[in-house]
Amino acid sequence: MEKPCSTDADDIRDEKVKVLKSIPELKLEDCVFGQYVANPTEGVEESSMGYRDDPGVPDDSKTPTFCTCVLKINNERWDGVPFIMRAGKALNERKAEIRIQFKDVPGNIFEETPVRNELVVRIQPDEAMWMKLMNKRPGLSFDASPTFLDLSYNERYRTAVMPDAYERLILEAIQGDQLHFVRSDELEQAWRIFTPMLHKVDNKENEVIEYKFGSRGPSESDAMVKANGYVYASDSADWSPPHTPPKL
Repeated sequence: MEKPCSTDADDIRDEKVKVLKSIPELKLEDCVFGQYVANPTEGVEESSMGYRDDPGVPDDSKTPTFCTCVLKINNERWDGVPFIMRAGKALNERKAEIRIQFKDVPGNIFEETPVRNELVVRIQPDEAMWMKLMNKRPGLSFDASPTFLDLSYNERYRTAVMPDAYERLILEAIQGDQLHFVRSDELEQAWRIFTPMLHKVDNKENEVIEYKFGSRGPSESDAMVKANGYVYASDSADWSPPHTPPKL
């Protein structure tokens, strides 16, 4: 969203509604749906059952347990920039994060193509923000490798109290602060974007692709992400929260 004219709740929510109005409704061709199947793994009891192996699920169920979708924002600032949303069950990682990938710099002078720089906001677990940058390795060579400029909340704010999401909302409800609550017009615009596609899913018009328990999801999802310009690098998950020494 654009910068609001003040920190007033209505001013902020006005800007949220404005950006939602700029998003066209989602179509089936903008999405990849998946459903996990069994992939027995030693030490992971749940991996021996796929979604349809549950006694309460029909054998011909087409209910998605995974979805990747690509949204576009038709305004001056974000025209042509894909916003990729990806969520699912029984994946290889359990996390919530926002990942902003920067395009390659023209005129690469290194022998190998550097990994793209990224700004990542980790929401859970281990709240953090980090910038992944290509950096010259120390020493006499000109080899580049990714490094991380890291702000880990648990490390930086050791004595701060981090309220849970619902704790914050309950307090704001008591105080009459509506900043983090969804206004009716914002909710209407959000449903406008997703409802036509959800109706088609309810009518089983979508293709559901099987993926293995504990994987990244269907390979078709990675193909869609790549087609929209995102370059996945195996070192994207190299960041880990720093070890916090015990207090003495």
